[in-house]
Amino acid sequence: MKLRALIVDDEPLAREGVRELLRNEDGVEIVGECSDGIQAIEEIERLTPDLLFLDVQMPELNGFDVVESLDVHRLPAVVFVTAYDEYALRAFDIHAVDYLLKPLDPKRFREALARVKEWAAHRNGPQVNQNLQLLLEDIKRQRGYVSRFIVKSLGRIRVVTVSDIDWIGAEGDYACLHTKGKSHLFRETMNALEQQLDPARFLRIHRSTIVNIDRVKELQPLAHGEYALLLDTGTRLSSSRSHRRNLDRLLKTSG
Repeated sequence: MKLRALIVDDEPLAREGVRELLRNEDGVEIVGECSDGIQAIEEIERLTPDLLFLDVQMPELNGFDVVESLDVHRLPAVVFVTAYDEYALRAFDIHAVDYLLKPLDPKRFREALARVKEWAAHRNGPQVNQNLQLLLEDIKRQRGYVSRFIVKSLGRIRVVTVSDIDWIGAEGDYACLHTKGKSHLFRETMNALEQQLDPARFLRIHRSTIVNIDRVKELQPLAHGEYALLLDTGTRLSSSRSHRRNLDRLLKTSG
């Protein structure tokens, strides 16, 4: 069976370069091309390719964002195509994740493709996926706090910029991101979100509430050390005693 490949790059000439190098390769069928990260996520879920040639540096959503948004148990083999910095190249090598440097070298391309075919022949997908996960964790540590979330809803994919978030509330197994009068359900726990957000900008005031500090307009004391927080959007939130220590930081700033 042929490997079904999807090419993802925002540069048409770069996509053409991969396409030309695959033209004379046996065992690979190109099933599609994408010019941005959002389209890539949609096409990956629709086409379920065996192999991705994935550009790292794309606007809005980069290659790492694309991989992070996918189901780890259903990841295809990924060959990153990049002109990336030295740190990322070392990370690729450490975690045995294949990459190609732009401009593409035909010999190096064939080597990468041979490794993918070997992976497919031995069906060692779990190890490949584990390597990708370790790579993403490494890149995350280097990049610091998140700047955007990828939200899937009703078959659509939206990019929510963290700076646009007013507050976040827990709703069952989901978190609800409230931003500019809209709300977006996001499958993530509040504890996980708290770790991803910059504590200088976001504050956990309740087990089910995280607030953007810049949106807080007024604090009103309630009973038992609790407070009501009024946001500049008109939203009223309540803090809990168990998160009073977090709120003290905001009270000191306000005072």
